[in-house]
Amino acid sequence: MTDTEESTMELTMTTEDDTIIGEQLQFSMNITNDTVWIQNGSTVAGGNGRGSQLNRLSSPHGITINDDAQVIYIADSGNDRVVKWKYGAKSGEVVVGGNHLNELNFPVDVLFDRKNNSLIICDQGNRRVVRVSLRNPAYQQIIISDMHCYGLAMDNSESLYVSDCEKHEIKQWRKGEIDGTVVAGGNGIGTRPSQLNFPTYIFIDEDYSLYVSDSNNSRIIKWLKGIRQGTTVAGIQGQGSYLVNFLHPRKVILDRMGNLYIADSGNHRIMRWLKNQKPGSIVVGGNGNGQQSNQLHDPVGIAFDQQGNLYVTDSANHRVQKFNIGVN
Repeated sequence: MTDTEESTMELTMTTEDDTIIGEQLQFSMNITNDTVWIQNGSTVAGGNGRGSQLNRLSSPHGITINDDAQVIYIADSGNDRVVKWKYGAKSGEVVVGGNHLNELNFPVDVLFDRKNNSLIICDQGNRRVVRVSLRNPAYQQIIISDMHCYGLAMDNSESLYVSDCEKHEIKQWRKGEIDGTVVAGGNGIGTRPSQLNFPTYIFIDEDYSLYVSDSNNSRIIKWLKGIRQGTTVAGIQGQGSYLVNFLHPRKVILDRMGNLYIADSGNHRIMRWLKNQKPGSIVVGGNGNGQQSNQLHDPVGIAFDQQGNLYVTDSANHRVQKFNIGVN
């Protein structure tokens, strides 16, 4: 990162009515240990085949929701763009990218910065993290460069965390820092508790514990703040399709009760692991890869709205599926 880039770097969150507004820590109060979701989803973005038209997506990855504005932001990776879809819309709008200017190259994750009304994007193909103003999308900042990023997370002290799937590590940038600090992995590729193998998506909780989707190790590993090694909290060693296994896990989210939700991409399902319990259970999907309303094909991103409805980027089906929360 250059001095100029550092001087404009702002990583911000805010609070309102004692609720942390940042995406990572916002979670519906409607979700309990017993919550179920309707198994047949509805398509809320894409679903018209792979393409670059505004009613289509191409291998979508990360997703974030601004519930107040009733907007979904999607990293439309194969189209090199981030798009927004208003609730109920039949087509999306390009926020940034999707042109020949190389603004974005296969973006894989996106965070919504509410305070600054901007998006933070993992621009993987360009090896950088950028900020894009939603007031003026032409205003873009490179805030981290020369990094094969995959997942993004932000804590309530305004620090940004980024997974580097090439160096098998997670780095933290405190507000105003030029150089990040390795907080997980960074000990070479491997299976030991101090190592990672192709980390993808990450989540930071209010105690600054970091949850890492350690994809090629098929596990979710938790790193306590300041600790040199992690603890596996979901998945067992080795790939598989049993309820104790994952196959290339992607997005991971922690709810207010400490339960984990994981996009188990290779098994075409979304899993929930209750706190301190195993094995996991299937939330939606798990019916083989396919295009039916109860099927997924390589799901990558997951998000919840304030009502507790579940949104999934169904990557190989080039769509976003919404699964309504059921009656507990």
